[in-house]
Amino acid sequence: MTAAEPYTVELAPDVHAYVQPDGGWCLNNAGFVSDGSSTVLIDTAATEHRARALSRALTGTGAALPGHVINTHHHGDHTYGNCVFAAGASVVSHTDCRREALAAGEHLQLVWPQTDYGDIRLRHADLTYTDRMTLHRGGTEVELIHPGPAHTVGDSIVWLPHRRIVFTGDLVFEGGTPFVFMGSLTGSLRALDLLRELGATTVVPGHGQITDPGVYDRVERYLRFIGETAQKSRAAGLTPLQAAQRTDLGAFAELRESERLVANLHRAYAELDGLAPGSGIELVAGFGDMAVLNGGQMVTCHA
Repeated sequence: MTAAEPYTVELAPDVHAYVQPDGGWCLNNAGFVSDGSSTVLIDTAATEHRARALSRALTGTGAALPGHVINTHHHGDHTYGNCVFAAGASVVSHTDCRREALAAGEHLQLVWPQTDYGDIRLRHADLTYTDRMTLHRGGTEVELIHPGPAHTVGDSIVWLPHRRIVFTGDLVFEGGTPFVFMGSLTGSLRALDLLRELGATTVVPGHGQITDPGVYDRVERYLRFIGETAQKSRAAGLTPLQAAQRTDLGAFAELRESERLVANLHRAYAELDGLAPGSGIELVAGFGDMAVLNGGQMVTCHA
């Protein structure tokens, strides 16, 4: 089945979102803020082909090519396309995002070696921050806020206070299963509280359709379900995989990428064992267990 074509949505005269349906593995969202002569791009795409399509969509609105590219976190679906926008653009991220990107290298190729990424040359942030920073684009403030370890250790919320629009990165999935394996379960819950405090009316998730703040409650219900499942299963002596195999997802079974359950349980178990949020855990175990839940096959990259 062929994925639907990406599309651009004007959220305000100077703000657009770029949505890649259906938001599954490696089909992320992006966005841009532009006054016509200068532009801030929020995230890129997993392949050269998709990043160039994003570039054409951006300039097709009359926006200039970006002077700044913000990465909401280090995962390759949000960062690999940085190189397409490299000429004249500074890449901006949280300090820990840059560190994780440097350590991860070409990590998507390790999980999905058959994907055609094109001529991707890793381009890392040359401007970083630790808590908050603000970029000014015309009359629009673009605030970057670090929520602490959540989806990853180096997440950024991109908040446009004058437009009441927020780009959440992968702190929020709409229609897909949340993924906290490389970050923190408890930290993700704290990040949702921070997002609520901002008071956005429009929410652009990292994956899935543009939505509203009601999505925070939906994500929170799933995350609390993970926490409760982990507590009961760990007390019963079950491994994360055994727990996942015995768990009835109920209404959460409707979410895409349900195999993320086991990876999320790995993170929840780690925190119950006393590991600090964001501490490294074995990636092979998490992705291997997801493959088991996925019928013995590695999850599919849709890029």
